[in-house]
Amino acid sequence: MSTTPGRSTPTSTHRWWLLLLLIPFVALLWVPFYNRIDPVLFSIPFFYWYQFLWVFLTSLIIIIVGARTREMDTQE
Repeated sequence: MSTTPGRSTPTSTHRWWLLLLLIPFVALLWVPFYNRIDPVLFSIPFFYWYQFLWVFLTSLIIIIVGARTREMDTQE
C-alpha cells in the first residue's frame, strides 16, 4: 500500500487524539438534546447559541489535535 509522501500513517497514539474529533460530531448530531428554547443567553435561544458555541469549541479541538499529532510526527 502506498502512502502520500510527507505523510505518515496514523499510529495508535494518533488515533486516540483523532477520536477527540468525534466529540463535536456527536454533540451536534444529537439534536433532541439542544432542540429547545431555554436557557436563553442574551435573548438568544439555547438552540442557536449551543450550535454557535460548538463553532469555537470545534476549532479549539482541531487546533489541539493538529498540534499533538504534528508533535508526534516530528518525534518519529
